[in-house]
Amino acid sequence: MAVNAKAAQLRASGRDILSLAAGEPDFDTPSHVKKAAIAAIRDGLTKYTVVDGTPELKQAIVEKLTRENSLHYPPEQILVSSGCKHSIYNLMQALLDPGDEVIIPAPYWVSYPDMAKLAGAEPVILRTDIEHGYKMSPEQLRGALSRRSRLLVLNSPSNPTGICYSDDELQAFGAILADHPEIVIASDDIYEHILWTGRPFRNILNVCPVLHDRTVVLNGVSKAYAMTGWRIGFAAGPETIIAAMKKIQSQSTSNPSSISQAAATAALSGSQTLVTRRCKTYKQRHDFIVKSLNSIDGVRAIDSDGTFYAFPDMNGIIERRDDIANDVELAEFLLEHASVAAVPGSAFGSPGCMRFSYATSMEVLEQALNNITKALQM
Repeated sequence: MAVNAKAAQLRASGRDILSLAAGEPDFDTPSHVKKAAIAAIRDGLTKYTVVDGTPELKQAIVEKLTRENSLHYPPEQILVSSGCKHSIYNLMQALLDPGDEVIIPAPYWVSYPDMAKLAGAEPVILRTDIEHGYKMSPEQLRGALSRRSRLLVLNSPSNPTGICYSDDELQAFGAILADHPEIVIASDDIYEHILWTGRPFRNILNVCPVLHDRTVVLNGVSKAYAMTGWRIGFAAGPETIIAAMKKIQSQSTSNPSSISQAAATAALSGSQTLVTRRCKTYKQRHDFIVKSLNSIDGVRAIDSDGTFYAFPDMNGIIERRDDIANDVELAEFLLEHASVAAVPGSAFGSPGCMRFSYATSMEVLEQALNNITKALQM
């Protein structure tokens, strides 16, 4: 919030701020998706829908999960919500009670811990670092489990690191969780299509199908299809959990936007070639930004497996400068002296790091990295 306030102040004074903070694609929504939304408006599909999503969209989700993920769910085990974030919130509200614990590896997406707290639960944060690839180890997971553990959140590829767990790593987690049937797994797969490991996307259910009856798969159309403003996400999981999530939603937001649901149906059911092409563009940007960051003395960046974020360790910069005490002050420094907006790692539970989004043009990236390099050499 401090960085956002500073950026707004600088813009108001006439400064041109280069933003590497955005958590959304810079591409436009595909044209066939927009056409589907326009057709829905013209056809009068502007009324309430059923709470859990239109039959057409739920069927498209069922077919997507079967086709792309080899996961099989009937429509009654699908819930459509107003974004993947909404789906995660519904899950925590439906599942958690005061005193429950939610295991969250750090770096984490900023909303996980607070959503757990809003449900009365306690976040249990498992710290990781760049030396270990920002990955939770099986030993960490085992050591964090207690009689109050109720939910484990897995986000792979991860926001903010872009790191993806391997089959072997997921298998190791599954072996531990098999002995703790009271724990539900939340698999946040929102970045599944922005991946360049050379291997197909896999979540923990693909590796450990024995966990099927206590895993909730969470996804949406925001990232892959550049539909952040359309606000459509979905959850697939055990019928009892999905039914409870539906009750939460029915008493809060009711159904998602009818027009957005028509657009999401077209996105999931139509050609995926544009998604693949855009992923290649993200990879080109990734290669540039990681190389550029590593050329700066005191910055350490590792290759991501996907998403559109780089998450370098900036402690070398912080330690050697008397005018910067932490990552928030570093973010403010970059705003002031490089005209670049980025998100401090402390927002993601990893102080001393910085999240740079490359969901922007190469021209902006080149100018931003040039500015950052010059500013840090001052």
